[in-house]
Amino acid sequence: MHTALVGAGSLGTIIGALLSKGGVDVVLVDANLEHVKALNSRGAQVVGCMDCVTPVKAIVPAEMKGVYDLVIYLVKGTYDEVALPQVRPYLGSHSTLITLQNGVPEDKVASFIGRGRTTGGAVGWGAMWLRPGVSELLTSEPEKMTYDIGELDGSITDRIKKVKQVLDNAGHATITENLVGVRWTKLLINASMSGLSTVLGCNYGAVIDDHKAVTAAVFIILETIKTARALGIRLEPMQGVDPGLLLDIAKQNIRDSENMVKLVIDPHRGTKASMLQDLEKGLPCEVEAINGYLARMAAQAKIHTPVNDQVTSMIREIQAAGMRAEFSNIERIRLPQLSIYF
Repeated sequence: MHTALVGAGSLGTIIGALLSKGGVDVVLVDANLEHVKALNSRGAQVVGCMDCVTPVKAIVPAEMKGVYDLVIYLVKGTYDEVALPQVRPYLGSHSTLITLQNGVPEDKVASFIGRGRTTGGAVGWGAMWLRPGVSELLTSEPEKMTYDIGELDGSITDRIKKVKQVLDNAGHATITENLVGVRWTKLLINASMSGLSTVLGCNYGAVIDDHKAVTAAVFIILETIKTARALGIRLEPMQGVDPGLLLDIAKQNIRDSENMVKLVIDPHRGTKASMLQDLEKGLPCEVEAINGYLARMAAQAKIHTPVNDQVTSMIREIQAAGMRAEFSNIERIRLPQLSIYF
């Protein structure tokens, strides 16, 4: 398949390197000219849990040409209004675009390119863009790099099987019949752990190691579960754990639910929220695609989400340079009575 990977940042650099190494006909597309030059001259370098340098072909969006059978879309949601119109002319009637972005972006992406060409998926590993041409694989060994992918309507099609074959060169892809459930389970982690990582200026490990911070994370998780249930969304397991169990366990003993969250998150304790990475670079972050999205959907479902609302407001304030991302911000978070969730 003639493939374009659009948005070759932290994740895209690594995926592009592995696809190229696996013999996939892929070109990496990115708006960062210095990054594109480095990729072409020195190859895609991956450090951290993987150590390799792989020759790749990289271009800027203006250099795209022809029709791509598959577009792997990893652009930050903050740039969709620019990037998706750039991609659309290079999609044919039988082309497929899979969005591997954060949040629940499928409807927005489909509004630009059509539902018939849109598929989606969640990435089960983390990375950090270090400098032009170099990305760090943070928390997963290569054999544990996973993707959950699917069609918007849950059907198992030949094209999603072909997408799986491509992504299997960069880890292991599983086809799901419940894409929205996968997306909301990932949102549950991102809104809680990434949201707090951003506000507190730390990695996931620092969040789960602090009593108040991990309690705040559990409360955001409960808020996400209640919102999903109100919207009729069936959440998928997170690393084998049914998220609904957290609600039941928290009702009996909040400390047990905190311990369960610690168990799930500990293998990823080195992860640093991509929102925080963006803010540290002076770039707009994806708060509206993650915590802001949860806030909007909760309001629609008439579910109270007081902790997520505070975290959302604080990230917006950090982005506007009205406050700093630092751990002392934990003192600003007001935790409600647990009883409001039951």
